[in-house]
Amino acid sequence: MQAQGHGRNETMTSQQTAVLAFDRVSMVFPDGTQALENVSLAVSPGEFVTVVGPSGCGKSTLLRIASNLETASSVTCEVDRASIGYVFQDATLMPWRTVRRNVELIAELHGVPKDERRERADAAIDLVGLTGFEEKYPRQLSGGMRMRASLARSLVMQPKVFLFDEPFGALDEISRERLNDELMGLFRTQGFAGLFITHSIAEAVYLSTKVLVMSARPGSIIETIDVPFGYPRTHDLRYEPEFGELSARVSHALRGAHS
Repeated sequence: MQAQGHGRNETMTSQQTAVLAFDRVSMVFPDGTQALENVSLAVSPGEFVTVVGPSGCGKSTLLRIASNLETASSVTCEVDRASIGYVFQDATLMPWRTVRRNVELIAELHGVPKDERRERADAAIDLVGLTGFEEKYPRQLSGGMRMRASLARSLVMQPKVFLFDEPFGALDEISRERLNDELMGLFRTQGFAGLFITHSIAEAVYLSTKVLVMSARPGSIIETIDVPFGYPRTHDLRYEPEFGELSARVSHALRGAHS
């Protein structure tokens, strides 16, 4: 993955192997607000990249551009949009559908035959630990369980890249840490690349292979921080001196981003 400010040739090499690449992307909204300025980055297979930055700096806008929910004002975003999984801040489950029917939804919209999509849905439900809750409705689930169902819905299509827009921000700390571990397990076993948005420094360091720090609006990448810890990772990593030092480095960069 490549951040703005490195050599152009190195950036192009990184993007050639990437499943998601932004090349000097800027974004100006119709009211004249500039959300992003000259953002270049690439996410390759085997990478889990987290973006942190001040509120309103354009982090979520990056994901909306990648998923074609927004159109960048300049230059390009390269990604196979047929192979994207997107998990929002809210689980966005349909309240009148059961867990299984919610998880089947994207496959249904893609025309996957009924028997096949049910088989895929049940496999995804098992992967996220919701076996036994297939016929429950969203109102009968905890917040963490609803996020698991949302994740399963995207897993059904076996995406090459997942976009995560603060998916655990509304959860209590213990549920959040538990879902961090479950997501990390899925990242390792399912082989997708990840681009993750969060305000939590600890979450960013714990999950990622790289952390990108964005400036205040208009957002640009001001620092790229490699995370050297291998996988699998356990909760005890959070108490290691190296984890604290890396978290402090991200925190220091964020303080600069607010200035």
